[in-house]
Amino acid sequence: MDARQIIMRPVISEKSYDQIEQNKYTFEVHSKATKGHIRDAVEEIFGVSVIGVNTINMKAKPKRRGMTRGRTRQWKKAVVELAPGDRIEFFGAT
Repeated sequence: MDARQIIMRPVISEKSYDQIEQNKYTFEVHSKATKGHIRDAVEEIFGVSVIGVNTINMKAKPKRRGMTRGRTRQWKKAVVELAPGDRIEFFGAT
């Protein structure tokens, strides 16, 4: 699997922004990607050193819009911890 297929997008939320101060970055990843695949993909794409990877399977949640019932999609999230001194810039210089 290609590195760009493993790392789909960064997760932008208040919690993920707070973790950037601790050098931890959150990504949506391919559902069949392993921690080793995620580590290699982040190192290849961003040119940084990865210390650790934690993964979470986000379950689908029920949603309603009027009378219509549905569910959100199921996806996989990875929290990647980088070596001290390494950074990933999402929106230019921050």
